[in-house]
Amino acid sequence: MTMYIRRGAMLMLALGAGFSLLMSTGCATKKYVRNQTEPIVQRTNELGQQTAKNQQDIQSVNQRAQQGIDEAHGAADKAQHSADAASQQAEAAQQGVNQLNGVVNNIGNYKQVAATTVNFGFGKYNLTSAEKQKLDTFAQQIGNTKAYILTLTGGTDSTGPKAYNFQLSQERAKAVERYLIAHYQIPPFKFYVIGMGKEDEVASNHTRAGRAENRRVTVQLMTDRGDSGQMASGSGDANQSQMN
Repeated sequence: MTMYIRRGAMLMLALGAGFSLLMSTGCATKKYVRNQTEPIVQRTNELGQQTAKNQQDIQSVNQRAQQGIDEAHGAADKAQHSADAASQQAEAAQQGVNQLNGVVNNIGNYKQVAATTVNFGFGKYNLTSAEKQKLDTFAQQIGNTKAYILTLTGGTDSTGPKAYNFQLSQERAKAVERYLIAHYQIPPFKFYVIGMGKEDEVASNHTRAGRAENRRVTVQLMTDRGDSGQMASGSGDANQSQMN
């Protein structure tokens, strides 16, 4: 009987040892598997994140590329439009030049029908309100005149270098030209603009009043002598005293 009890105890110890070994082996296996799979799972997650980022980058690049293409197309269209406009302006300018050349070559056939003079401050070429009013009054006569040109002669007093005064007289004449074009839609080729500097004085530069009078632009409305639709020349005679 004792022998059977001893054998049973030994069997129980063996079974317990086997179970413990089995449990120990199972835990070790799970830990091994976990240790082996965790880096793979982590790497898979990293690859997933990288893939998502790459897709975002690709989408961003595509958007920028499309934007660049659209902008390039827009710039090309704008450039073509500008080129067409420039070509039209060049053609119009050439026609004006041709017409002006014809006028200059036949300047002897033109006569004055109206004139006015606008004055400027010392060293300035901006138009004051009073001088603009003079031009507004003068411009009313242009619409009644056919085959006309406008001569703008700029001048200065004798103060300062010759080159400076020449440039200043040009700027004064151009200021008058810009005003008449902007407010009365006169074609640019109708103007004959010249700056005389201090060479074409209309009063003595030895007095303050004379110098102020020389700081001016003389505007002349000229028409073809042979044009039957020109306005009466009385207005030109009335303004003759304003001529150089």
